[in-house]
Amino acid sequence: MSLAILASRALCGLDGFAVRVEVHVGPGLPAFHVVGLPDTGVRESRERVRSAIISSGFEFPAGRITANLAPADLPKESGRFDLPIALGVLLASGQVQPESGAGMPELQHYVFAGELSLTGAIVAVGAPLAIALAVARSQPGAHLVMPPDCAGIAAKVPGLVVLAAGSLFDVVEHFAGRAPLAVAHAPAPVGDLAAHTLPCLSDVRGQAQARRALEVAAAGGHSLLMAGPPGTGKSMLAHRLPGLLPRLCIDYALEVAALAGINGQEYVFTDLPPFRAPHHSASLPALVGGGMRPRPGEISMAHRGVLFLDELPEFERRVLESLREPLETGQVSIARASMTLTFPAAFQLVAAMNPCPCGWLGHKKISCTCSPDRVQKYRDKLSGPLLDRVDLQIALPAVDAAWMEAPPGEASEPVRHRVLLCRQRQQARQGKLNAALSVPEIEQYCVLQAGAKGLLHRSMLRWSWSARVVHRVLRVARTLADLAGEEIIASVHIAEAIQYRQPWGS
Repeated sequence: MSLAILASRALCGLDGFAVRVEVHVGPGLPAFHVVGLPDTGVRESRERVRSAIISSGFEFPAGRITANLAPADLPKESGRFDLPIALGVLLASGQVQPESGAGMPELQHYVFAGELSLTGAIVAVGAPLAIALAVARSQPGAHLVMPPDCAGIAAKVPGLVVLAAGSLFDVVEHFAGRAPLAVAHAPAPVGDLAAHTLPCLSDVRGQAQARRALEVAAAGGHSLLMAGPPGTGKSMLAHRLPGLLPRLCIDYALEVAALAGINGQEYVFTDLPPFRAPHHSASLPALVGGGMRPRPGEISMAHRGVLFLDELPEFERRVLESLREPLETGQVSIARASMTLTFPAAFQLVAAMNPCPCGWLGHKKISCTCSPDRVQKYRDKLSGPLLDRVDLQIALPAVDAAWMEAPPGEASEPVRHRVLLCRQRQQARQGKLNAALSVPEIEQYCVLQAGAKGLLHRSMLRWSWSARVVHRVLRVARTLADLAGEEIIASVHIAEAIQYRQPWGS
């Protein structure tokens, strides 16, 4: 046949789109064209494909060859299309006749991704796990052909048959029915190292309200802001939040690992929620994502986990404002002239800050050296719309020497057990965490006692709360009621939720 059609995948963020690789070999002057909005790396595949075919012992056709990567309006990048283009040339020129029957799937059930070296060897491609996830979602049961360095990683994805191909010749032998490709198997998991790698909440002495707020944040998926003088345990508490969260399911763990692969980082398969703590000097692209070829930023690397921003007012204003959309939608969009990429960013925000520039405002023994104007200017770095989106806002008091004599606090494991029970109640009732409730769902699931309604109304008038803040208070109150095992939100739950809107202790 003079036309061959194979399947591959293009990546846009974490999303994979089907690419139909059409190769036609016809009469005419010798020419080799690749069309379909390819980038420089894809256009250069012509030379790699030519050399790989010849080095593998086949004849490169002397006619006019056209490789079309459809759809044409989808940008194509990377060398992962080398393998399907080369195999398409061999099929279209009649040098390969696919074996049919005997349990061999038809060609349309295969997806190919691999870059060719000049010797015909298939070398690793970027983001193999993201490619495998995209294939599994759109074409379950497909046979994915990848280089050996990537096949073991891709085999982590359930619902796929991943075949490891070391060279173009091996792929030809497979389809000729002479030497089937080996099915790749995922490496054995390292094991659950959670008990050894996560710090325990019992290390924190005192700070009963902050410990309670951390439990509430973990139970409902709420964002948390802690303000207090240096040495009050803000960072210590934040680093213990992952130990209170449930372990990631296989789908979430694969998402997290795939994002790391897109970012060029080493694949680490773990069921522990990610914890990211960027420095306050981080730029907007570092936090949100970007670059000539956009990559995920810190907020996407914290997907399904915790994003900890220490010294919150020290971040650039525009960097902080960029958090507003992801906090609401759980994703971030990066626009470029040729495309708009969307990365997942369903993170749990935990932030810490001092009450003033010198840090000692409100301390019982150390005097603050800041003027009122300087304090206000420092706090104004956090806009009202951003603070409105933070569910829990608490002030941590300074600790005295007596804390050294205090017994250890409650350990992480019993707190985590309560968190898991609370989350199970939420999933059974509404199918999501309380922090993600929409406005209609708040009206449906946040049923208040009469006294609770009055208390909420008086608080709204006293502090001039916006509707967004009221909804945040109701979500937190819903979590407090769930922790107590109650379906109706009582006045005590509203009162406690109101206490968590006082970052300056007033």
